[in-house]
This record gives sequence, structure tokens and C-alpha cells, in this order.
Amino acid sequence: MSDETQTAQQRPQTSRLDGYFKISERGSSVSREIRGGIVTFLTMAYIIVLNPIILLQGKDINGDFVGTFPQIAAATALAAGAMTILMGLVANYPLALATGLGLNAFVTFSIASQMTWSDAMGLVVLEGLIILVLVLTGFREAVFHAVPAQLKIAISVGIGLFIALIGLVDAGFVRRTGAGPVPVEMGIGGQLAGWPVFVFTFGLILVIALYVRHVKGAILISILVTTLVAILVEKLAKVGPTFTDDGVNPKGWNLNVPALPDKVVDLPDFALLGNFNLLGSWENAGIVTVVLFIFTLLLADFFDTMGTMTAIGAEAGLLDEEGNPPNTQRILIVDSLAAVAGGAASVSSNTSYIESASGVGEGARTGLASVVTGLLFLLATLFSPLVEVIPNEAAVPALVLVGFLMMQQVRGIDWDDLEIAIPAFLTIVLMPFTYSISAGIGAGFLAFVLIKVVLGKARVIHPLMWVVAVMFILYFAISPISAALG
Repeated sequence: MSDETQTAQQRPQTSRLDGYFKISERGSSVSREIRGGIVTFLTMAYIIVLNPIILLQGKDINGDFVGTFPQIAAATALAAGAMTILMGLVANYPLALATGLGLNAFVTFSIASQMTWSDAMGLVVLEGLIILVLVLTGFREAVFHAVPAQLKIAISVGIGLFIALIGLVDAGFVRRTGAGPVPVEMGIGGQLAGWPVFVFTFGLILVIALYVRHVKGAILISILVTTLVAILVEKLAKVGPTFTDDGVNPKGWNLNVPALPDKVVDLPDFALLGNFNLLGSWENAGIVTVVLFIFTLLLADFFDTMGTMTAIGAEAGLLDEEGNPPNTQRILIVDSLAAVAGGAASVSSNTSYIESASGVGEGARTGLASVVTGLLFLLATLFSPLVEVIPNEAAVPALVLVGFLMMQQVRGIDWDDLEIAIPAFLTIVLMPFTYSISAGIGAGFLAFVLIKVVLGKARVIHPLMWVVAVMFILYFAISPISAALG
């Protein structure tokens, strides 16, 4: 077959792929989308290991665990893969989804302790269904459109700082001192703490060097090379994990120890799928407690996703003049279904991941990148031993670089206008300081409404901003309300 004939046969297929995902229209290419999808997966793959660790730290009211480590890992990868592919195909957005960190801890320590695991996961399903109704009725999208454009920019910048801090903390480069509220000390005693931090530092230097040299695939190359360095370091220095049978090793690898696996393929166990009870929790925990649980899950999920999709869109250059991403409702529908899927798979609520920004930093602009990420998650159900090779310290340098890229948007805020500058400032600083996207968004929204009221401009506040402000007041006051209601 001649080259011309082969090219002619391939062109319609490539054209259909390009047309469906609008790859050329968004200034991307198939190779960039594939690279971006791979990078997003590599920066998110830790959830396959971390989610079982978190969920297995708690027992339900009967003293039972949700399942075994392999079962949770397999279900986590399956749900993440299916919903991320759905995001790519339906919403055509470079956004990946997986079990939400923070949400899984809330389910483990606050919800499951007062009911059975199946009841707790039923609450997660119910919360996802409620959010889906809010999306289909237009309420969730209307709230998003009611947010001032510069406040959306502040959300993106705050998330940038937040994910940079996540990268620094997860690598052990920055640690809590025990004397302050946030991680403020480099390493241990102000010095780099051990070989894993050295590996992270090597990875950070490498990704910066490659990026400023405009090397294609800079983030992906740095992750792979740094992983190889980590494997070599572990083989020679025998660092070991942070948590051992003898106690805590402060200079150990943060999550998984990088080493060549004994086997490559391992059959998944999907026994946890469908293990949820939709309404059982109402009888066991009481109506008031259940309502508060659902409200807390709903509000965190509601605004985390809003901030995440805005930040991803801003980094990818996909937002319109009002700061809205394309296919907003479709994005929100898939995200709502992801919460349902997470509960149905017994792995806690699935939500949009800000780590998707690493793939965008690598060039991803369309849903094809999400399809690639999703397929890799599905493959991970079989190739989980390979996923465990990549340590946090090799993947998170990408988050620090992406944090810098997202920070550049700060120039879009008018810092001379106090009516927006103060809410923007609170949004930006509170996300990393509180380790919570929702807390930063809530503080910014409340400050915006307060300042307008103080200046006698209450009439210009969008009605939905009033609704959201009341919701956040309730959200921040959940603990005293719960105590008052017993």
C-alpha cells in the first residue's frame, strides 16, 4: 500500500476525531492530548493507593471495615476511569475525576462511625442525586454564572497556590512544625529531610529546566526520569516507607516505595460495587444528623467543582469573557453522576481533580485527554503493581510548576478596587492556609456580600449570591449547629 493511499484512508478517521473533540479548533493536537492525559493520570494515580489507606482507617457502627485494600483500590480505579471517560466524551473537557480527598476522610471518620458502611455510601449516592437535580434545574449553573468574573480569577489563583502547597507537603519538602497552623518549615530542622525529598528536588529542578527550555512533554519526561531516579535511590539507599512496624520513619517515602514490582498484572476484585443502602442511614443516625451530613458533602462538592473547572478552563484558555468554561452544564452533570458512582462503588464521592491542571500544562485542551486518563485508570485495575512504582515525590513536582502557571492569572484582578480586591485576597490566601477550596470560596463570597452591604450597594448583589452566602454561613457553622441540636 502506498503512503498516499494509507494517508487517504487515515484522514477521515483523524478528521472525525478532530471534529468530535475540536482538537484543532482549540489549538491542540492528538499527540498533545495523549501526553496531557498520561500526565494527568500520573499525577492522580496516587489516589488508587491513598483512598484504601484512608477508608481502612475507620470502622462503621458495627466495627466492620468497608472492604479489603485490593477491593477498594480496584473500585477506586474503576470509578475514576469510567467517570473520567464520560467527562471526555460528554463534556469534551480536560478534567479528570476520582475519589475526593477530604470527602473520603469525612465519610470515614464522621459518617461511617454513626451507621453501617452501606448506609454511609448510600448517603453519598443521595448527595450526588441531589446535586444532579440542582444541575438539571439550572440552579448550579446559575450560581456559577452569578459569581463576578474577577472572583472566579481569584478562585483559580487560590487553587494554584493550594496545589503547589499540596505538592510541597506531599513530597515532604515542607512539613508542619507542630508550633503553627500551617506547614511552614522546610524539611526537618530547616534542612532537606532524606533521600525522598532529594528525589522531589531533583524532579522539580528537572521539570523547571525542561519547561523553560520549551521541551515538548516536559512534565511527562520529568515524572518518568524522576521515577527511575527514585527506583535507583531506593535500591542503593534502602530508604523504606514512612510508616513501618517499628514506628514512623520521617525520612521515608511518603506513600509508596519505588521499586520494580514482582508481577505486572493482578486480577481486580470488584466485590464492593453496588454495596450501598440508600435510605438506611435515616433510621440509624437520625434525620437531623443525616441532613447535616448531606449538606456538608453537598456544599463541599458543589463549590470544589466550580472552582476546579474554572481553574482548569483558565489555564487552558477555554473560558469566555465572563469566565465560564464551554459546556458548563455537561461538566456539572458528569461531576454529579461521579458522586453517585463513587457511592455506588463504595469508594466515597468522586469529584473533579485539580491535578488535571498538570495535563493542561502539558498541552491538553479537550476531552480526548480525559479519555486517555480514564483508559489508564481502567488499565490500572489490572496493572496496579505498575502504578505503585511511581512515588509521590516523582509526580508532585508537576503540581508546583502548574501552581506557578495558575498564579500568573493574578494580573487579571483589579487590586485598586477594594470591593473585589479584599474578597479576592481572602479567597486566594485561605485556600492554601486552610487546605480547603470550599473554605476559600466561602470566605471570598461572604466578604464580597458584606462589603457591598456596608457600602450601601446591596441592590447590585445577584440574588443567588445571597442564597450562597446563607449556605456558607450554615456550612461554616456546622459544628455549633450540630452541637446545639445534639
